[in-house]
Amino acid sequence: MTDPRPRPDPGTLEEMDAELVQCRACPRLVAWREQVAREKRASYRGEEYWGRPVPGFGPDDASLLIVGLAPAAHGGNRTGRMFTGDRSGDVLYEAMYEAGLASQPVATHRGDGLELFGTRITAPVHCAPPANKPTVVERDTCRHWLEQELDLLAPTLRAVVVLGGFGWQSLLPVLSASGWTVPTPRPKFGHGAHAVLQPAAPSRRPLHLFGCYHVSQQNTFTGRLTREMVTDVLRDAARAAGLPV
Repeated sequence: MTDPRPRPDPGTLEEMDAELVQCRACPRLVAWREQVAREKRASYRGEEYWGRPVPGFGPDDASLLIVGLAPAAHGGNRTGRMFTGDRSGDVLYEAMYEAGLASQPVATHRGDGLELFGTRITAPVHCAPPANKPTVVERDTCRHWLEQELDLLAPTLRAVVVLGGFGWQSLLPVLSASGWTVPTPRPKFGHGAHAVLQPAAPSRRPLHLFGCYHVSQQNTFTGRLTREMVTDVLRDAARAAGLPV
């Protein structure tokens, strides 16, 4: 497996995203995302699928970061934007709209006019994985993108909302390596969990870390997670990030 890390490291999120969408480091993920893009779901037969790594979405001076798991095969892998065009995104963006973090409650495609306020959305894995389950090796291969994203956002970043236990476990070691002190024992994931990480580098500021159940259909269709529950966590995180709510 070749090292996909760009040389030199990009100086802006725009430059990083341009490198990211060309990545072919994980053969299984490349094969799957491209197979899905060729075969398509019947209801999207007439659409051209993105079929590449999906970059983060939101302003480059965001003070709040939302971290998911990976793009959905017929969501982000189709539209090219995080949480766009699937049921999970329907719940997330409606909650973000209610919390004052998005300009509209729906996200259908990259040209739909959606704007995020002070908030960026990303994931520890940028390609759609089979069965929504990336391997540990795939997660670790993709890790340097998240490290770069955190470094570029660090001047303004004040809070992070993590959707689901996979994202939580993936993010903590990255935060530790990126200039924040993760306490021992590590904070446990849970819906509504909240921890404050102190800076371990002069260029960092205290970072509020929030947990939220993932907006998957498994959670939302069973009632384990409601839109109101997501909105509550987002509002708490927005306040911690200094955003108006």
